[in-house]
Amino acid sequence: MMQEFLLYLVGGILIISAVFSLAAAIGILRLPDLYTRMHAASKAGTLGSGLALLAIAIFSLEGSVVLRAVAGFVFFLLTAPVASHLLARAAYVAGYRLDERTKINDMDDAS
Repeated sequence: MMQEFLLYLVGGILIISAVFSLAAAIGILRLPDLYTRMHAASKAGTLGSGLALLAIAIFSLEGSVVLRAVAGFVFFLLTAPVASHLLARAAYVAGYRLDERTKINDMDDAS
C-alpha cells in the first residue's frame, strides 16, 4: 500500500517537473528578448530540475541517492539564479538592449 502511494507521488512530482520544464522551454522560444528568456530558463528550469531530483530521491529511498539528489537540488538553487544574473549583467554591459516594450530599465544608470 505504501509503495503504491510512493509511486503515485513520484509520478505526480515528475508531471509537475515536466510542466515547469515545458514552461521554461516555451519561455525561451516565445519571450521577446535575452533578459526575459534568461528569467524563464533560470526560474522555471531550476524548479523543474529540482522537482525531478526530488522525485528520484523519493523513488530510491536509499541514503546515498537521497543525499546526492538533495545536494544536486541545493546546487541548482545556489548556482542557476546567480549565473543568470551575472550573464544578464554581462550582456547588458556588452550592449544587448532591452525590448522596446520594456517600460522600466533599472540598469540605465549602471554600466
